This record gives sequence, structure tokens and C-alpha cells, in this order.
Amino acid sequence: MKSENFETIAIRTQTERSLHKEHSAPIYLTSSYKFDDAEEMRALFANEKEGNVYSRYSNPNTSEFIEKMCLLEGAEDGFATATGMAAIFTTFGAFLKAGDHIVSSRSVFGSTHQLLTNVFSKWGVTFDYADLDKPQDWEALIKPNTKMIFVETPSNPGIDIIDLEFLGQLAKRHNQLLVVDNCFATPYLQQPIKLGAHISIHSATKYIDGQGRVLGGIILGYKDLIAEIIGFARHSGPALSPFNAWILSKSLETLAVRMDRHCESALKVAEYLEKHPKIKLVKYPFLPSHPQYEIAKKQMKQGGGIVTIVVDGGIDAARKFMDSLQLFSISANLADTRSIATHPATSTHNKLTEEERNIVGIEQGSIRLSIGLEHINDILADIEQALA
Repeated sequence: MKSENFETIAIRTQTERSLHKEHSAPIYLTSSYKFDDAEEMRALFANEKEGNVYSRYSNPNTSEFIEKMCLLEGAEDGFATATGMAAIFTTFGAFLKAGDHIVSSRSVFGSTHQLLTNVFSKWGVTFDYADLDKPQDWEALIKPNTKMIFVETPSNPGIDIIDLEFLGQLAKRHNQLLVVDNCFATPYLQQPIKLGAHISIHSATKYIDGQGRVLGGIILGYKDLIAEIIGFARHSGPALSPFNAWILSKSLETLAVRMDRHCESALKVAEYLEKHPKIKLVKYPFLPSHPQYEIAKKQMKQGGGIVTIVVDGGIDAARKFMDSLQLFSISANLADTRSIATHPATSTHNKLTEEERNIVGIEQGSIRLSIGLEHINDILADIEQALA
């Protein structure tokens, strides 16, 4: 039975059953594969025949995970990586060379900032940052040697948003590759390729797993572009392990119901904190006070599970609040079943200068709240007592 419904696709897309007729896909913990004869081996290595050659290239578990994600995101093909940062590095490495230029959103994850400033810069790749809230500035930054437009939306941790249809049209007008980090939204809430992106990237460690267990990443996009990704990745070796792929594929079966709960609770937390006298600022895409609220409503199904706040009183007040939390975990991760509080200025974004952090709205009092799946009354009670 064919279905266009997200939940059914996520649950029923599965690798072909073996002779054992298993109901749930098994884990294929094998590094290599047997060929029927010398000719089959030759044909597989020559790409004249489809099949598994080596688990650094493909594996039944990673293939199932990729197939599901392609169907859910509206992509033609994909490649699964060991981490989300491996997905970003592999995408940059496959398409960029010395002399190329990137236009990137200023609000990017700390490690992505490090790739742009300290890694690819050594190899002759230059970049310019643009602000998500100033779309009018993006076109002027495109140069003759610009190869890629890269954006996080919603951004980490500022929860800023940009119109992906606008960026898609901009990329088309200038023949640019538009790459979107879709980690915070997941394919359940946002599908960048349908809005004009060429490639969509996820840290599957986050909501795709959703339970803080395994690392993983995935690159999704048009088949000809993914062919270049695969060509680079086969030799650089960032492949996802079969075990992690099995976990992530199983996790997709509950992504929709988990995201519904994350979003419902996060909105209630955001609405509560927006009225609290000790909170200076609340950022959440589906709050009417969010500067890009209308864009968020247009391109996202719901607002996601992340709420970013600024506690009045700076770093001392932020630390007091975090140290007073009892239910929330203090962790650098996010998108877990367990609610998490993070202080970006001293953790995930500590390599940015104070000026760079201020530009993207990361104050000393900023705290990123990843709202988990606990009962909403308990989540709110913990926040309330921590702010008392």
C-alpha cells in the first residue's frame, strides 16, 4: 500500500525481508559482502550493477535510513554520515575548492563557524556572513567566485528564521548551490528541498534519534549532487555505522508523535516565560512576538522543541537559574526525551568572540532550553522554582 502520509512512510519503509521473514529489520553488522563470482565483483566496483560492496560505501541499514529520509524530506538521494558535523564537512569538501566563496548565515552552530574560519580558510575558501533578519543584504554578498549559500533555519541557538523560498529564488538567479541545515526543524516540520534548496543536512544525533543515544548525520538532495557527495565520502570515510543507522531508522517511526509533543510543550513554555518578570527575552518561532513569526508559520508545520531565553541579570543570573533546575539536565546536547538547559556563551558557542556572539544575539544571560517529553506541568514547575 502506497501512502503519502509522513507517519506511515516513516513506519512502513523497510529493507527487503530476508529468508527469516523478520517483522523488524535486523542489524547488518558486516564490514564487507560476498560476490557470486568474479564478474559480479567487477560489475559492482564499476558501478554497472547496484549492490553492497563495502560498508564504508553502503549497508542495508544505512540504505533503509537514507530511503526513509529521502521520502520524508522530498529528496532524490542521500548519504548517511557518522555525525552531523561530518555531514556539513563532507558537503563543503565535496563542492568547494581553493578560490571558492560561501555566503553563510551568521547564526551557525559553533563547529560550523570553526570549519569556515579555521579549516576551509586554510585551503583557500573564503566566506561572508549575512544576517537572517536582513534578507535584503544577501544578494550584495554574492561574488563571481561564490559557489554556495549555506543557512541554518531555525538557527542555533538564536532561533532566527529566513524565508527559504526567497533564498531558493536568490540561488536560482545566481546559479548558486543552496544548502540548508534543517536539524532543528526535522523533515516533519520543514522540507527545504521543496522550498528551493538543493541540499538539506541533519544532525541525526538530535531529533531523528531523539533519545540521546547515538551519533549520526545525513545529507539529502538531488541525485546528481549526492553523486558528488558519495564520490568524496567513499574515499574520505565519514560513513555511518550500521548499528547507528538501525537505531536512527527505528527512531523515525516515532518522530512525528515525538515532535508533536515537543512542539506543544515548547509553545506552552515560551508563552509562560514571555510573561515572567525575570525573563528579558523569549525566542520561539510560533510566538507572535518572534520577528519572523509570519515566515515561520508559512514554512514550518509547528515551532519546534527549542526555546531560547535571556535571563535578566546576565551570566550570574543565568548560572543561578541553571544550577537551580532539578528536572532539566545541564548538557550540550538537545532534542532529547529529557529536557535540557545549555548556556551557549560558555559551551557550544564559546569559540566565538563576545562581539560575534552579541551580533547573533547570544548574550551572557542567554539559555537554550530543549523541551523534552516529560509532563508539561513538571517542566513548568521546574522552571518556576528555578526562577524563584
